[in-house]
Amino acid sequence: MSSLQETDLYQPVKAFLEGQGYSVKSEISNCDVVAVRGKDEMVVVELKTAFTLPLVLQGIRRQTMTDHVYLAFAIQTGRSAKSIWRRHYRDILKLCRMLGLGLITVQFAKAAPSALEVHLDPAPYEPRKNKRRRTMLLREFHRRVGDPNEGGSTKRAIMTAYRQDALRCASFLAHGGPSRAVIVKTQTGVTRAPQILQKDHYGWFLRVERGTYTLTPNGERALNTYADIVATLE
Repeated sequence: MSSLQETDLYQPVKAFLEGQGYSVKSEISNCDVVAVRGKDEMVVVELKTAFTLPLVLQGIRRQTMTDHVYLAFAIQTGRSAKSIWRRHYRDILKLCRMLGLGLITVQFAKAAPSALEVHLDPAPYEPRKNKRRRTMLLREFHRRVGDPNEGGSTKRAIMTAYRQDALRCASFLAHGGPSRAVIVKTQTGVTRAPQILQKDHYGWFLRVERGTYTLTPNGERALNTYADIVATLE
């Protein structure tokens, strides 16, 4: 439905609001839709043929006039036409919730009247703090040696504190040969060395006998790849 216009959304939105007892008018002080009902707070709806950044920005600007601001956009029937909406539904909903904006979609079909759905009403956003994730974040921050990553870079794997500890273990085995996990732990100061060697997340270590590990070819390559990091850990 390439010929769809923003004005096509107005009548369905107006009819819905009037059904809620509102008096509705359009294009007032740059607002697409304004609805008033007695002493209730005014409602403003901004219209677009698709969910876009300009629509979000318009909604934010309207929040200086009222707390009850909705974004309304069109979706079309058919799998291909709705695929973007389906893929990003949760993200769009979360964004609007964080911004305190309401969300309305108007569905259009060739042989059927438009269908309006309110997905979200405007409300103050109060994010719940995740204490566990906060603790993990701070633990990783303090365990990580230096600042080995470049923000935004995707050239190589993120250098975590765990990977740094694994590199310490790999470096020790490269110089000392096959060793018992308890010795690696004592000599490197990596308290979780036994777990790192046993779980072998990166394929760097090989158990040669119970409690004793050696370095694999993958481990040797990792030491070359991260030679600059290893130098800061010694």
